Amino acid sequence: MLTAESKPMTYQRGQLSDETLLALYEQLVKPRLIEEKMLILLRQGKVSKWFSGIGQEAIAVGTTAALLPDEFLFTLHRNLGVFTARNMPLDRLFSQWQGKATGYTKGRDRSFHFGAMEHHIVGMISHLGPQLSLAAGVALAHKLIGEGRIAVAFSGEGGTSEGEFHEALNTAAVWQLPVIFLIENNGYGLSTPTRDQYRCENIADRAIGYGMKSRIIDGNNIIEVYQTVHELASQMRANPEPVLLECRTFRMRGHEEASGTKYVPKELIEHWDKRDPVRNYEQWLMQEGILTETHRDYIKKAIKTEIEAGLKVTFEQPSVQSDESRELADVYAPWEQISTPPATAAATEKRFVDAISDGMRLAMRRHNNLVLMGQDIADYGGVFKITDGFVNEFGKDRVRNTPLCESAILGIGLGLSLKGFKAMVEMQFADFVTCGLTQIINNLAKLHYRWGQNADVVVRMPTGAGTGAGPFHSQSNEAWFTHTPGLKVVYPATPYDAKGLLLASFEDPNPIMYFEHKALYRSVSEMVPDDYYTVEIGKARTAREGAELSIITYGMGVHWALKAAEEMGIDADIVDLRTLLPLDFAAIDASVKKTNRALVLHEDTLMGGFGGEIAAYISEHLFEYLDAPVIRVASLDTPIPFATELEKIFLPADRLREQLARLAAY
Repeated sequence: MLTAESKPMTYQRGQLSDETLLALYEQLVKPRLIEEKMLILLRQGKVSKWFSGIGQEAIAVGTTAALLPDEFLFTLHRNLGVFTARNMPLDRLFSQWQGKATGYTKGRDRSFHFGAMEHHIVGMISHLGPQLSLAAGVALAHKLIGEGRIAVAFSGEGGTSEGEFHEALNTAAVWQLPVIFLIENNGYGLSTPTRDQYRCENIADRAIGYGMKSRIIDGNNIIEVYQTVHELASQMRANPEPVLLECRTFRMRGHEEASGTKYVPKELIEHWDKRDPVRNYEQWLMQEGILTETHRDYIKKAIKTEIEAGLKVTFEQPSVQSDESRELADVYAPWEQISTPPATAAATEKRFVDAISDGMRLAMRRHNNLVLMGQDIADYGGVFKITDGFVNEFGKDRVRNTPLCESAILGIGLGLSLKGFKAMVEMQFADFVTCGLTQIINNLAKLHYRWGQNADVVVRMPTGAGTGAGPFHSQSNEAWFTHTPGLKVVYPATPYDAKGLLLASFEDPNPIMYFEHKALYRSVSEMVPDDYYTVEIGKARTAREGAELSIITYGMGVHWALKAAEEMGIDADIVDLRTLLPLDFAAIDASVKKTNRALVLHEDTLMGGFGGEIAAYISEHLFEYLDAPVIRVASLDTPIPFATELEKIFLPADRLREQLARLAAY
């Protein structure tokens, strides 16, 4: 467990002017006074929850003061001093905590779970670790632009136990990114002491394994924090590299107020109370004759007046009001897609895989801020050779091989987006996306709804069975993401759509899960325009006109349906959804109203598959048009087997024929 520093606190001002020292004092006192007021309001029932940073203010304040105003900080629970040192309006900050419409998340999230781009602050999500990768992404943008800036990510010592900590530091070290990973080592992760979190003596020692620099400093010493961060930042702006900075401090109150501190030895609290960062710094300033009692009282009175004024504005605000249309409208960043036709009639027969490669190449030429990231995608060209030759044309800065750390790369993609880049992250196989679900589900998908920031990231997902690749390289997992508001899910079935929808995905500023069936890569081909063009996201197509019954499907299901209808002589109307989220309900309506029979087909397993949503929609909204029950056809509810004979049983192609015959005869 972390033990308190035994030496007394001393301040070495170096070349710092009196003005700088006094400015640091004012910035240090402000979050303390706000916290003291919040604790009173909490006891009065006027604040619902509070995560106290009392005793740790010097870290947030000293770090923020040492940075340039346009350098990003990625904060956690106890970093109020970052927000106040960036001069955030207190009425908006208080409104955020109170869940008012004038808060930064319009009442949709709480405390410091938000960002403010105008202040270059990106707040936490409850999973803690993922923010480290976002900071690395911003740092990558700094390095690509060559603008001489750094990023800073805060973490507690508990957060260093998360896998994202390793992934973010490892990638930042490999790519030499200008980011400070700042660890507020305050002794406890909620009630878990550091001895139960890690075995090494110092968290900073972990830097050795990543090949990066590290420092350990007294996090309660405002001057030491300021000088250290200022020094490191100056060096890193000129020579980009990551640094692990361990700030020794202590949490004087519970993880949050309801937790209390009964688990903390009394003598430990007493010892750290003597090292209070505000009280010690104030006493030193007065001893040095830099601060007078009159000036101290003036500063505190002015801050208290500002606090009361901000609270007055907040408490006078009505409770948050909204409506369904407004809530739904904020799920995605606004985007009016205009379909772009090819400039000429020139076309070439392209396989599915060629169409995707061609689309990505044209996107890279059109968007010079687009960065591709994935395992083995650079010189090797990817396991499916889709990016073969890209390095020669676009260079390794924009076509980046990554370590095997899906979560960090997704987070870095989001960090790039915060700086105005577009990012493509390739999952080598869609199955591997499980390693990055937190970034996709909780960061990419929720960011715009929470605080209005878009996530311009496309995640390419080579998916599907039929290649004898077994249970870890063949899953159809699109339904995991159609359940997640904020994502768009695209799933083309033809080379033409594969190229056009991919190009549209790169234009769209929202996060897009782009599924491409591996078994289609080299098995289907058609004439595809050579020029740049887009296909509208959210718009289905009719793959085959018919009047006897409707087959609603996507991906490989389109080809199964076409083959079965042709061989069985069924006059089927086949709807290729192409996009699953948002879904083209109008196309479903039109087909079912025409045929009065509906079969929903997909490769995913039946239970919980996306087809259930379509079947439910038809039953609820189109019941009066039906002459037969809605039928679903899908894969078996088992993991995907390896052997070809077993895989054939698993897949729904044969069952499709049985159910088509049943539906046609009903």
